[in-house]
Amino acid sequence: MYKHIHTNSNSLHFSPKPRKKMLRRLISTSLKTLSKTPTILPQTSFLLLKQPVATNACRFDVGFWSKRGYSSGGTLVLNDLRDNKGATKQKKRKGRGIGSGLGKTAGRGHKGQKARGTAKFGFEGGQTPLRRRLPKRGFKNPFSLEFQPVGLGKVCKLINMGMIDSSELITMKTLKDVGAVGKQIGDGVRLMGRGAEQIQWPLHFEVSRVTVRAKAAVEAAGGTVRRVHYNKLGFKALLKPEWFTKKGRLLPKAARPPPKLKDKVDSIGRLPAPIKPIPFTVDETTEAASPC
Repeated sequence: MYKHIHTNSNSLHFSPKPRKKMLRRLISTSLKTLSKTPTILPQTSFLLLKQPVATNACRFDVGFWSKRGYSSGGTLVLNDLRDNKGATKQKKRKGRGIGSGLGKTAGRGHKGQKARGTAKFGFEGGQTPLRRRLPKRGFKNPFSLEFQPVGLGKVCKLINMGMIDSSELITMKTLKDVGAVGKQIGDGVRLMGRGAEQIQWPLHFEVSRVTVRAKAAVEAAGGTVRRVHYNKLGFKALLKPEWFTKKGRLLPKAARPPPKLKDKVDSIGRLPAPIKPIPFTVDETTEAASPC
């Protein structure tokens, strides 16, 4: 800011020209602020001139505040609101003449596959695509079944809340209606032994699978657990029989289990949803497979 001139090695002097320019700027900025803010006393202008204040401190950056919705006086004005720089971006307009830079070929270049159209997904120009270069790993079993687990403690809690009647048969539809299982019920319900010590009365279940601990706890309390088989259509008829009524269809017949699942179930599932349990016969008790 200051222009210094060396007369000799021991003395340092400043030229008077920069100081005059600084005083002119101070006077002009102080007069502008006084004209905009009449509350300032007239004596303050002389005080400002006497004090060696930098010009940047007295200057009011109008452009900075106007971009942010403030007027020159520092007040917020709604008609001057603007987005921050770079917040919005204009849409790229293609094919609007050579002056735009994206005219004629619109940025696609001359000829070729990429200029005329698009290739199918995964096409790499004729070479072996990536999906065929990578090796296969593992497989997905189409015969696998997924069962949603439900603990005995959760069933006992619902009974204490009055949502399940312990004197009636507890089926998978019962558990679905009271919210014990969700929409991800899959292919059925697996009865687990969590909270088995809470059972204080005989309970009767009809589920897809049951663990050894859960079956022992239910039978110790005087109840029964029967593993029943439903195919996809039969399971839908068990959970949503109103869907078949709405469509004007009859409920399907219960399907027999495939040969590989005969040892894992006790009987065929009943439709519509049963209310009373079926007692086990002597042959079923002796020939029942170990629960899984």
